[in-house]
Amino acid sequence: MMNFLFISPNYPGNYWQFCRALKQQGLRVLGIGDAPKESLEGQLLEALDDYQQVGAIDDYDQMYAAVARYVDTYGAIDWLESNNEYWLEQDARLRTAFHIESGFQMGEMPAIRSKSLMKPVYQQAGIPVARYHVVDDFKQCAAFAAQVGYPVVVKPDDGHGITDACKLMNDAELEAFLQRWNRDIPYLMEEFVRGEVNSYDAVIDDNSEPVFETGIVTPMSIIDIIHNNDNAIYYVVDRLSEDVRQAGRAAVKCFGVKSRFVHFEFFRLTQNHPGLGEAGQVVALEAGMCPCGGYALDMMNYAGSVDVYRIWAEMIAGKKLQPIDCEGDFCAFVGRKGGRRFLVSHDRLAAKYGPKLRLMEQSEGGEAAARYIGQFSTREEMDAFYTEALWCE
Repeated sequence: MMNFLFISPNYPGNYWQFCRALKQQGLRVLGIGDAPKESLEGQLLEALDDYQQVGAIDDYDQMYAAVARYVDTYGAIDWLESNNEYWLEQDARLRTAFHIESGFQMGEMPAIRSKSLMKPVYQQAGIPVARYHVVDDFKQCAAFAAQVGYPVVVKPDDGHGITDACKLMNDAELEAFLQRWNRDIPYLMEEFVRGEVNSYDAVIDDNSEPVFETGIVTPMSIIDIIHNNDNAIYYVVDRLSEDVRQAGRAAVKCFGVKSRFVHFEFFRLTQNHPGLGEAGQVVALEAGMCPCGGYALDMMNYAGSVDVYRIWAEMIAGKKLQPIDCEGDFCAFVGRKGGRRFLVSHDRLAAKYGPKLRLMEQSEGGEAAARYIGQFSTREEMDAFYTEALWCE
């Protein structure tokens, strides 16, 4: 029996479905997490053959000891995954230590974790990238900003996403950033790209071929959402655009991806950008070697009438799958920020769109934060929903 070790199977909250799907494929599913076993949901416990609690998943020694105990009990581990960006490097370190060859090893981590090292790989795939400068001193950074023009974005070089990223508008903001910058953490400065984020989300088999493909569009600048504390919106597409499909497939080959879920992000330029391309062109942003977080996986299921957890588990189990051409509905997310007066109330949205809503949550309090997921057959329906959901004074 194949042994699959799932790291942190209880977080995010929907990841128990990966474990269930693996169990249904006949794998032995083992878990390690930092939550007490008695706190795990019943469906997760049913999917796990065994579970060990550690004090901290970040603690390599604790994790090593837990994996070793499983090896002593069940034999060699065939797969080890967290499907979580935060623990990608820990996963690779444990695979390397226990000779688990079905995933990235420690020596492959730099190009996967480092934003600056991702760029040459994307260029090898024929996809343009934003110009950047490794943050050093004011003189050099100001010279780069003068070359590309303000605003510029600064963000940690290590890891995926925009955690701790910020947008700088002028030399004064650059100087203030450098004064608070922790020099033990390498940072990049990039030219600001005006575009919507289009992602390539896929399950890739052991021959680096996709068995499932879809995409997510974030119409607003993510850095602006954070910078302005704005409402959040994104949607799973009804049909993956061909240019994103081709860019994603080319990146998969150049990054050497095998047997995993990926989330590759691209800008689609909303205006002509000297040195990058014309409006509408796809430009590389970052490469994510795990599924997109949040509600995205379930939204993919709604949009395409599929089960991405099952597709992934069947790939892990070695089944030869026919590629799924995922076409269906749009699936839209809205995250309302608290403290704003929205002109269409939560109750009115629920009454009007109830049959199309797959999620509607509101925090306590009259004008508190709320989250919605809606499934729509046309772009016009989705746009109308966004207009009403985000209409505020």
